[in-house]
Amino acid sequence: MAASGQKLSRDDWRKQKELEEARKAGTAPAEVDEEGRDINPHIPQYISQAPWYVTLGRPSLSHQRPQEDKEKRFDGVNKWYKRGIDSSKTAIKFRKGACENCGSMTHKKKDCLERPRKVGARFTGDDIRPDEHVQPDFEFSYDAKRDRWNGYNTDQHQKVVEEFSKVEMAKRQLKAEKLQSELLSGKLSESSMKAVTNDSDDSDDEEKYADQADMAGTKFDPKTRTTVRNLRIREDTAKYLYNLDPNSAYYDPKTRSMRENPFKHSSKESLQAKFAGDNFVRQAGDVKDFAKSQMFAWDAFEHGTDIHSLADPTKLEVMHKEFKVNKGSFKDEQQKSILEQYGGEEHLDAPPKELLLAQTEEYVEYSRLGNVIKGQEKAVTKSRYEEDVFTNNHITVWGSYWEEGRWGYACCYSLVKGSYCTGESGKLARKASQHAVFSTTNEQASSEEEDKPVTLLEQHKTKMDKKKKKSKEDQLKEELEEEVAKQERLKKALRVEEERGKDMTKILAMDERKRPYNSMKADESREPTEEEMEAYRLKRRRQEDPMADFM
Repeated sequence: MAASGQKLSRDDWRKQKELEEARKAGTAPAEVDEEGRDINPHIPQYISQAPWYVTLGRPSLSHQRPQEDKEKRFDGVNKWYKRGIDSSKTAIKFRKGACENCGSMTHKKKDCLERPRKVGARFTGDDIRPDEHVQPDFEFSYDAKRDRWNGYNTDQHQKVVEEFSKVEMAKRQLKAEKLQSELLSGKLSESSMKAVTNDSDDSDDEEKYADQADMAGTKFDPKTRTTVRNLRIREDTAKYLYNLDPNSAYYDPKTRSMRENPFKHSSKESLQAKFAGDNFVRQAGDVKDFAKSQMFAWDAFEHGTDIHSLADPTKLEVMHKEFKVNKGSFKDEQQKSILEQYGGEEHLDAPPKELLLAQTEEYVEYSRLGNVIKGQEKAVTKSRYEEDVFTNNHITVWGSYWEEGRWGYACCYSLVKGSYCTGESGKLARKASQHAVFSTTNEQASSEEEDKPVTLLEQHKTKMDKKKKKSKEDQLKEELEEEVAKQERLKKALRVEEERGKDMTKILAMDERKRPYNSMKADESREPTEEEMEAYRLKRRRQEDPMADFM
């Protein structure tokens, strides 16, 4: 077997292969390791060859065997450093290299834990302290390194138990002496003293088992003296049971928190007193003031003032008050200096904007119909002209319609100011009159042409023109009828769209699990008509509208 990492020439490698084949065939003797044992030639090379980091320099299989020497070197789990001092060896005089303060050899003067002497042991040679136990570093095994109780001494815990038992006995003795003094002074009778002693014994038992006592929210078993903690106290109501409306305050089951108030829309004060949400506590009391003082402490620390809200609360409070006073005075001085330099103090004494422009910034909430739900309706700025004044049953103002250089009403196409509104019928009559005027002018022109001598070609042309005129009249009538029918279809589509919008709002307000099957699916069997598209555009919600969120 060649040593690991050894580079062979071509001839040496061929000879080595022939030797391995002869050893496997049994014609050559087997290879011997350092202990004189034969190495099996049939062992694979990846097992017999030592890794690169093990430098053996000879044929061997020791890297595959357990390392006994290394395992023996590890110390056991029960071994630990010795505590205290080695009193068996006590020096009489100062030794060279010892601590100059106490005379111990195991540490130097800077590491000495004794009280610094006025004259050290190096000069006096008195009271030489014994040496501590000196032990080499332990080499623990894998388990000993990770044993958390390695080196634990049970005698130390026994001392703690004895100390507590002594304190308990002293308490009982003091209590007995106090009762005895009260009995001798006449403040206490013998019967009451017996009752007091019985109660004290019971109280001692309660104190003894205080950790396992029955309490609210626990189940107590007197036989085993164990307690089991419930999720909540039985008398308490869970937060998600206060209001069963699915659209009420959100309850987070993971953190068991309900930040909003479940009784926000209720007017009963008794319900508000039950539970007002988790965020109510964050906004109640001095929470805001504490947050402001905390922010002030952080800002002051960043600017170089050494202050902390928990370490110096009184100092922080005084500094915060001084800062508020100085900030107000600084603002007043700054305002005075600006007014002195630029003037304009007379504008500061002007009446408020609500009185000047009849405008305020008060919050007002409106319904879909425009009525005020919450807040006070603000006054609208009025102009010197009359606006939105409708007379004689008109729904539009004068000047909303224009035709051939004349103004009129857009609701009935009337060009006479102050006339009575006739609505859609007025529009149709206006178009019919225009058609009648057009036809009379054509007839007059045709009668004048009939008096003149007409050739056959001209007669043929007049016949063709009459046919065209008749077709134009029919076309105008059809347009009028189509306009009326279109208006009727649009009204019907508006009603259908409004009903569909109400149904959709009801469906969206429902729980997803309780919606009808295919309730959100549109009818794909036909294309929407032009009137339906116009009704959708009129009724759709416009996001760019600033009042869209109040609808």
